Parts: sequence; C-alpha cells; structure tokens
Amino acid sequence: LVLDALKGAVAVLAARLFAGEDAAQIAALAAFVGHCYPVWLRFTGGKGVATFLGVLLALIWPVGLLTCATWIAAVALSRISSVGALTAAVLASGWMLLLARPDTLAVGLLMTVLLFWRHRQNLARLRAGTEPRLGKRP
Repeated sequence: LVLDALKGAVAVLAARLFAGEDAAQIAALAAFVGHCYPVWLRFTGGKGVATFLGVLLALIWPVGLLTCATWIAAVALSRISSVGALTAAVLASGWMLLLARPDTLAVGLLMTVLLFWRHRQNLARLRAGTEPRLGKRP
C-alpha cells in the first residue's frame, strides 16, 4: 500500500522537479494508469486507490490530505473499503475546486473515472448488498 502510494508520489515529484507542473500532472496520470494496467502483468493491475492518494499528496498536498481524511471518514462510517475509495475519489475533484486548483481538475476527473471503472465489481456488490465490511468474514 505504502509502496504504491510512493510510486505515484515519486513520479509526480520527479516530473515537477525536472520538467514543471504540466509534466507533474502527466506523470500523475501515467503513474495511476500504469498501476491499474501494468504491461508486465498483462495489463491486469490494482484498483489504484493507494496510487491515487500518493499522486494527490505529491501533486497538491492539501487535496491529498483532505482526500485521505475523506477515505478514513467514509470507511469509519460505512465499514466498507470501496465506499471509502469511491467517496474519496469523487470528493477529490471538489477539494481541487475548493482549494482553487481547477488546473488539476482534468487529471483528477480522469483518475476518478478510471477508479470507478476499476471498482465496477465492487459497485455491483454494493448495489446487491453483498460487498464485505471490514472486520467481517465473507
């Protein structure tokens, strides 16, 4: 989890250092997509939540912190990890607008759409009422 977040954060910070803010946003999206669809794993990767959070912490740390807090709050209330991830992803774009960073909104929305796509099975289980809760055996 931590390594996935660091992977995204390092990509953003290195791109910003060597090529500027536009490159940082491109690196954010590339790290996220690369996590979800890695070539060496035949394009079957993770769902991207930790990488999403790492990217946001490096791209706009206040948005990253608020998104992490959103995830924690949603999981604490629902006891469902996917609810935390999806809620945090949706609100990340709101945090970007609220903190006057609309320049990052396109990247944020693209990552949110992809995160929802990667969680489509979780969404189906949520609709069916069968998504597992934290601390409960299936």
